[in-house]
Amino acid sequence: MLNISLNSVNRHVNRDGFDSLRKVEERRSGRVLLRLLIIFSLLFLLSLFLPWTQHIRATGQLTALQPNQRPQRVQSVIGGQIVEWYVREGDLVAAGDTILRLTETKDQYFDTSLLDRTRSQVLAKEMSLQSYQSKVSALADQMEALRESGRLRTEQAENKLQQARLTVASDSMDLEATRLNTQVAREQYERMQALYDQGLKSLTDLENRRVTYQQAQAKLLSAENRLLASRNDVINARVELNAIQAKLRDDLAKASSERFTALSGRFDAEAGVAKLENEYSNYERRTELYILRAPQSGYITEILAAGIGENLSAGEEVVTIVPADYELAVEMFVRPIDLPLLNTGQQVNIQFEGWPSIVFSGWPNTSYGTYSGMVVAIDRTINATGRYRVMVAPDESDEEWPDALRVGSGATALVLLKDVPIWYELWRKINGFPPDLYAPTKSTAPAAPPKIKVPK
Repeated sequence: MLNISLNSVNRHVNRDGFDSLRKVEERRSGRVLLRLLIIFSLLFLLSLFLPWTQHIRATGQLTALQPNQRPQRVQSVIGGQIVEWYVREGDLVAAGDTILRLTETKDQYFDTSLLDRTRSQVLAKEMSLQSYQSKVSALADQMEALRESGRLRTEQAENKLQQARLTVASDSMDLEATRLNTQVAREQYERMQALYDQGLKSLTDLENRRVTYQQAQAKLLSAENRLLASRNDVINARVELNAIQAKLRDDLAKASSERFTALSGRFDAEAGVAKLENEYSNYERRTELYILRAPQSGYITEILAAGIGENLSAGEEVVTIVPADYELAVEMFVRPIDLPLLNTGQQVNIQFEGWPSIVFSGWPNTSYGTYSGMVVAIDRTINATGRYRVMVAPDESDEEWPDALRVGSGATALVLLKDVPIWYELWRKINGFPPDLYAPTKSTAPAAPPKIKVPK
């Protein structure tokens, strides 16, 4: 039956009564299988030339595009004890709304009249400052009066000195005249004596000449005395002028010393006023900080310090606020090897966790349940996990992202690159080559992300 032996049994067997044997011998399954293999091979070869979109797959999470719209932990600026809460988790608060109220825990601020007492100290110090200012002004006026008085007394002494000098000059001239008169009287007396000796003149005439000569000598002595007295007056005038100037300098130095002392006191008072004003402002600001207020509008999502009577330290986190209005973005992390392939304005397909989707990574146009985005920022430094952070904002020209998205939800992103044939992509992956670098045109710019409001 297998036609192995030379003694075939085919001529001894009637196949008309064996349908199954006839069908087995007449089978064409080999030819059909061959045809199917040829058809599938042709289809496979043709599929190798189909277009394939290269991509980079990265995971990340939703965040806010603007830093002031991201979840914020409100901190207590000062330390204190919680007295009363005004919010609970899930409440919507506006900017400036009260979150809680604190009471003081430091003994230096226990005084309930601390602001009033500090203000009184400030006023007292300001009055002291005004007193010093008045004293400085009075001393300045006193110094001006001393200068004016000294100027007048100096002029008076100088005039007196000048008068004494003129008197000395006058007396000197008188002395010279008296000397000439004395010399003339002496010569007349000597001639009269000679004439008397010759008997030409009488004794009376001689005695008259002697009297005249003696009177001239007396006048000479008197003129010399007056000259000496005038010179003594000049010396006295000089001494008096020097004494007046020395007294003026001494008085001015004393008044100037007192003025500088008053100025020093005024500067100390100004420093004291500034210090007290600073303390008063600090106390006033600290009083305002007993009320912890919301820095922006948003939802209270987490209370980190609960209870009444709990002590908070300065800078301790109290609650977390999520802004009510924010612009969503996807924060994805890529490997360093993929970073050169990314550019701002590049298109990204995003699959959000919780939203059903069917993704064909090589044919993004046939995917369902994905949303489009644009790369708006790429970090310049690597993070602790060895990845680079890339920010992706919604593509304004494509379908809007779902309204129910929340910050922190997971997302998977496909960064679309160049379109290549499938055979090229297989060859690239077999050889371990990176995807082709695709740079967008210069006209491509990231669209402004729309504002998405969290549903209330």
